[in-house]
Amino acid sequence: MKILSRYVLKEFLAPLTYCLAGFVSIYVLFELFGSFSRIMEAKLPLRQTVAYFAAYLSPFFHYLAPAALMLAVLYTMWNFSRHSELTAMRASGISLQTVVRPLMGVALAMAVLVAFVNEYYMPRYANWARQLKTERFSVEKAQSAEKIGYCNSDAHRTWVVKGTHNALCTKLTDIQISYGREDGRRLKNVSAQTAEFLDGEWWLDGVKTQHYGPDGRPAASPDPVLDAMPFRAFPELTETPDDIAMQNSNAKFASVPGKFKYLEKNRDLNGESRNSLRYEAWAQAVSPLACLVITLLAVPGGMASGRQSVFKGVVGALLMLIMYNAAVIACMVFAKTGLMPPVPAAFLPPAMFAVLGVSACYRPYAAILRQMAVYFVLAGVYVFIAHVLETRMSVDRAMAHSLAATVPAMIAAIVTFPGVFAAFGGKTEG
Repeated sequence: MKILSRYVLKEFLAPLTYCLAGFVSIYVLFELFGSFSRIMEAKLPLRQTVAYFAAYLSPFFHYLAPAALMLAVLYTMWNFSRHSELTAMRASGISLQTVVRPLMGVALAMAVLVAFVNEYYMPRYANWARQLKTERFSVEKAQSAEKIGYCNSDAHRTWVVKGTHNALCTKLTDIQISYGREDGRRLKNVSAQTAEFLDGEWWLDGVKTQHYGPDGRPAASPDPVLDAMPFRAFPELTETPDDIAMQNSNAKFASVPGKFKYLEKNRDLNGESRNSLRYEAWAQAVSPLACLVITLLAVPGGMASGRQSVFKGVVGALLMLIMYNAAVIACMVFAKTGLMPPVPAAFLPPAMFAVLGVSACYRPYAAILRQMAVYFVLAGVYVFIAHVLETRMSVDRAMAHSLAATVPAMIAAIVTFPGVFAAFGGKTEG
């Protein structure tokens, strides 16, 4: 690693650590104010307390990381400009890309960390933390659950479970399983004292089976010898413990594959719920990109504050952060109400602001704000045209959105081209 890169990293990592620790501390303090007395009453061990706060805050980490990056980048670039270090670097023939590269490397590492939290840590522990709080910080009760259910609409089976011995739902107690026919009438009911998932199959103990005829009345068993066995395997039960646990947990804390699996297993969800969960899955997949986008937006803010005033650079960068979050919220609303497909709604804000961040490194802030206003107008035009084509002209949804996006995309490309061209070595402005 070059001496310059090590120096930039040293100057950047210290404020980043302080900012990230400060944001996390604020969240911890707010949660601690409401939970301190219960934690003390439950005599929760220190290790479990730390695990609780880490798990409870994990769904918010993808908001904290970009905010900490923005403040750290603003401070670092402003500090370089204030001491004329950035001017000396540029006068020595060092390009802006060389100076910014270590910052982007840290932002990339932070994006990987956000992805790890979203896809591994949060799905495993976020629901546990909320269950622990609900059970007044009793670790034993938090590991179990009561009165859970599962509906397999494809196989026409419904599970009603009184309790589970662990959060993974591998061992259940007091189970009622209702089998149904395709026409909705009952086929049979199976009850058991316990059910355990062993070697890929459900084994039920204390089994009692009641069959029903096509008229819905109780009927004799077609295999009385098998039904008389109190302990046996049920290979026809294709439901897994993960399926049951997922349906009885908050789906917004699931991983991206988990959200799509939840949609696949719950096809009876209404259109608004499916749109909402599908958007949340794609938004979670692209949320690590916010670390890179926010870092790009913050770099010119620190530079501007050094040349002109602290107020103008910092406020300009923070305004871009606010506008980015506003764009994310707007696209979320459009996706959940069906005005935009989930995939473009999730990818549009980071893509649009990434281009703005690159442009901001080579163009004045006023020009970038005008460019941003053009993008928001174009996004509104796209949503309006797609809505008119789909609702009033009965155009297929996919075709309507494809046609509606054509003209705004061409205009956005024309508006964006100068900044992107400059970023890749073309002639820059001023």
